[in-house]
Amino acid sequence: MVMKNNETRIEPPVSGSPALTEKAKKELLRIAREAIESYVRFHRVPELKISEPELQQKLGAFVTLTIQGQLRGCIGRFEPDMPVAEVVQQMALAAATDDPRFSPVTPDELPKIRIEISVLTPRKKIRDINEIQVGKHGLYITRGWRGGTLLPQVATEYGWSREEFLQHTCYKAGLPPDAWKDKDTEIFIYSAEIFHEP
Repeated sequence: MVMKNNETRIEPPVSGSPALTEKAKKELLRIAREAIESYVRFHRVPELKISEPELQQKLGAFVTLTIQGQLRGCIGRFEPDMPVAEVVQQMALAAATDDPRFSPVTPDELPKIRIEISVLTPRKKIRDINEIQVGKHGLYITRGWRGGTLLPQVATEYGWSREEFLQHTCYKAGLPPDAWKDKDTEIFIYSAEIFHEP
């Protein structure tokens, strides 16, 4: 997942996943879908309309696009300074048009695209890897100017152990797979509420 985040050092505790109602989740999926459809077809960003008050919360989010189960784009942001509804709109556009691993989504692909949204808790820095709960926590690993993250669902999808999850996150950050053992490497955990289109 490509990160577009504010690099802050705020380290509040990781609680459970952000509690969103089903109506709020549907609204975020609508916002993401409308943003992608409007921009890919007409090069216009639609006006953001928020009807659910809880979507004014300032939360980070990732938007993941797949076609028949294959990744087609994924970009997200931690610790935003804007409502989660706005974060989702921006990250949906970025995932569709600005993920450097892929060419921009085309109009022909729009009916095949499936949108998944991960709304994040703030990150918490840890010093003991036993705090990591595979399947519940995402990882963000940084050393020097390199950093990378993998969402909670990635470890579950691949059946990774805790150590494998750490190794793959290091690799994502452009670091050696055992860099998580280095005292200069910082490890953060976070949780996510994950939902997607049918």
